[in-house]
Amino acid sequence: MSSRLQQIGAWLHARAENLLAAMLATMFVVFIIQIVFRYLLNFPIGWTHEISVIMWVWLVLFGTAFVVREYEEIRFDLLYATVSERTRRIMVVVCAATVVFFFTISLPAVLDYIGFMKVERTAYLKIRFDWLYSIYGLFAVAVIVRQLWLGYHAIWGRPAEEIDVTKIKSGF
Repeated sequence: MSSRLQQIGAWLHARAENLLAAMLATMFVVFIIQIVFRYLLNFPIGWTHEISVIMWVWLVLFGTAFVVREYEEIRFDLLYATVSERTRRIMVVVCAATVVFFFTISLPAVLDYIGFMKVERTAYLKIRFDWLYSIYGLFAVAVIVRQLWLGYHAIWGRPAEEIDVTKIKSGF
C-alpha cells in the first residue's frame, strides 16, 4: 500500500476516533444533565435518556465498524494461541467465511427493515428511526469487508504478527 494511502487512512482513523470521543462526551454531558434535572430540580426529562441511548448504540456500532482494529477485538484465544500458524490461518478463513455468509444473507433484510423504520420517530426528539438505525447497515457492510480482508490475508498474506497484549494502546 502506498505511503499516501496509509497517511489518508491514518488521518481518517484519527477523525473516527475523534467522533467517538465526541459521542462519549455527549453521552456523559447529557447523563449529568439528566441527573441534575431528576434529582436536584425534581423535574425528570426524557430527551436526555433518548440521547444517551442513541449515543451508546452509535458509539458501539460505529466504533466496531471503523475504529477497533482486528487485534484489539476481544476474543477467546486460548485455543488459537496454542495451534500452528497453518491451523490459525484455517481458523481465520473458516470464521471469516461464516461471518461473511451470515452477514451477507441478512443484509437485504436489514436494509429493508432500516428503510421501513422511516415511518417511526423517537418519542421526545422526533428523530426518524431509519436515521438512527442506519449505523447498523454501515456496521454490517464494514464487518463483511473486514472479514473478507482477514480471510484474504489468511490465505495469501504473510503470517500474522504475534501480538503482545501488554503493548496495545489507543490513540497516538
